[in-house]
Amino acid sequence: MKLLVQDISRAKKAPLLVLFALEGKTPETPEGLELPASFTKGFEGKARATRETFTENKAWPHVLMVGLGDGDKLDSEGLRRAAAVAIRAAKAKQVTGVGFYVSPCVAELAGGEEATGRDISEGAYLGAHVFAGIKKDSKPSSIKQLILWASGAAFKRGAQKGELMANACNFTRDLQDASGNNMRPRDLAAQAKKLATRSPQVRCRIFDEKAMAAFGMGLLLSVSQGSDEGAKLIHLTYKPKKKAKGIITFVGKGLTFDAGGISIKPSPKMEEMRYDMSGGAAVLGLFHALGDLDLPYEVHGVVGASENTINGKATKPGDIHVGMNGTSVEIQNTDAEGRLLLADCLTYAQKKTKPDTLFDLATLTGAVIVGLGHELTGIFPSNDDLRDKLIESGERTGEYCWPLPLMDVHKDAMKGQVADLKNIGPGSLGAGSTQGAAFLSYFIDEGQEWCHLDIAGTAWNAGSRDWSGGSLGTGVGTRLLIEYLERR
Repeated sequence: MKLLVQDISRAKKAPLLVLFALEGKTPETPEGLELPASFTKGFEGKARATRETFTENKAWPHVLMVGLGDGDKLDSEGLRRAAAVAIRAAKAKQVTGVGFYVSPCVAELAGGEEATGRDISEGAYLGAHVFAGIKKDSKPSSIKQLILWASGAAFKRGAQKGELMANACNFTRDLQDASGNNMRPRDLAAQAKKLATRSPQVRCRIFDEKAMAAFGMGLLLSVSQGSDEGAKLIHLTYKPKKKAKGIITFVGKGLTFDAGGISIKPSPKMEEMRYDMSGGAAVLGLFHALGDLDLPYEVHGVVGASENTINGKATKPGDIHVGMNGTSVEIQNTDAEGRLLLADCLTYAQKKTKPDTLFDLATLTGAVIVGLGHELTGIFPSNDDLRDKLIESGERTGEYCWPLPLMDVHKDAMKGQVADLKNIGPGSLGAGSTQGAAFLSYFIDEGQEWCHLDIAGTAWNAGSRDWSGGSLGTGVGTRLLIEYLERR
């Protein structure tokens, strides 16, 4: 879908014209367009409400009106959803092009020209995304062109940024939704290599199990030893054109399939465990955008890619393995494997990249769904400034974050009797998500600014927001991280 942004005075024609209506107000229309009186009569402009009509005007044969609700309450998410509603209706109509007429009044209420352009473009591209899978009757979207008519150069800048962010998110969603036999560790590594060809500022290194063994990554390798698929360690690097203002590193959990190991998961919905690589997918999605953003930071992406399946060599409950930082861990539950993989990746990331700020993203615990549902990502920031920046970025992108506690009592519960640590704490303590973060804290250097993001609830199965939702992947994390880097 090609993006075309033009001044509002140049609005000429489109197979489907989209008008935005504020609650209690008649929408502004392009010059020369006459609408039936009955079309706007009685339309209240409630958020995401729609009405459509055909006209005698050959330039605007089909018009769709979308409500924005109360103008005083209009925000980024409302505009994003309205754009997605329109584009989904256009997909259903099988039109080849969609034109959005965005009046200055709407742009003013929605946060200015640039923010409005970004939100509409983002909502449209996210709403247009389709993952067809491997279906012989799958067809590409009929929409070939998205036209945005609005005022000001800032709107165009915003629209182009929205397209970039949405495309990165959609790339993440495609990685997530791929089946386990089509998105193995080797396949995730291949996708990372392709990203390095998109920009001279991005490079990629892939390490195999032999190299990881040389690093001493016994925890990560303990996860993959039950699979015939070898693990891969992915290291992406973005270097700015000028001297970097700092180093930020993102670590992603890349379990391309998680059967639970010997502590095997129940059969129902096990097919969803292809989504256990969503943290790694989000990190790759970030690098999909980085080559076009020209950010002033050196950015690293470290993804541990593995399967957690079962063969005669699989880790057994009670086995002890040693991590890259020398910490020994008793594996009491082989289905608490993501934290083992992340532990070695976090050690590697700190040793090799020396970041000012370190993040990890992981579909780590089902407990975060119990606590926060599918609409909020649980975050464990090491300081208030990091917390506030992530919350602000989440509100801006619609990828909402909620801080969770991490106390000494949780850290103490992870200490072991026969090894330094155990990979699960007592059930009586509760706070399963916090226990996961507590385990990871033992692999964070003293004084390191760090945040763990548990995206198990938000990565898939989220409620419908028009641009996202349902049983497939959401791409969560990619746009959040881009927004954070831009706000930093």
